[in-house]
Amino acid sequence: MRIVAIDYGRKRTGIAVTDPLQIIANGLATVSTSTLFDFLKSYVGKEDVGQIVIGKPLQTNGMPSENLARVEQFVNRWRKAMPQIPIEYYDERFTSVLAHRAMIDAGLHKKARQDKALVDTISATIILQGYLEARRNKMRNDHP
Repeated sequence: MRIVAIDYGRKRTGIAVTDPLQIIANGLATVSTSTLFDFLKSYVGKEDVGQIVIGKPLQTNGMPSENLARVEQFVNRWRKAMPQIPIEYYDERFTSVLAHRAMIDAGLHKKARQDKALVDTISATIILQGYLEARRNKMRNDHP
């Protein structure tokens, strides 16, 4: 089963997905936030998705960001409509910074780095990769 990650934004939302073995995170798409729910519903209808991870927008001091209320509305809507596919939060602080750093490290030119849709997809991939690593670490610590 795949895991889908969401970097929820006011206008655009980045989406990443794992392979079926949940080893590798890959960018999937950036969609208009207004179409996100329908996009995900369609995707989980075609693919075997076992879980969704959504970035929890917090400020660097840990306080909620202004986007948190919108994210919570989406999560509540998803839980009511698709309770068979759990959705959970993952701290998304610094993902945009990490996404820009990854783009620079990959040698992308300034114009490509200004592509907000690409930044959103990379941010979702970073959220998913972080989630996978945290889960692996927890498994190692629970079963030494």
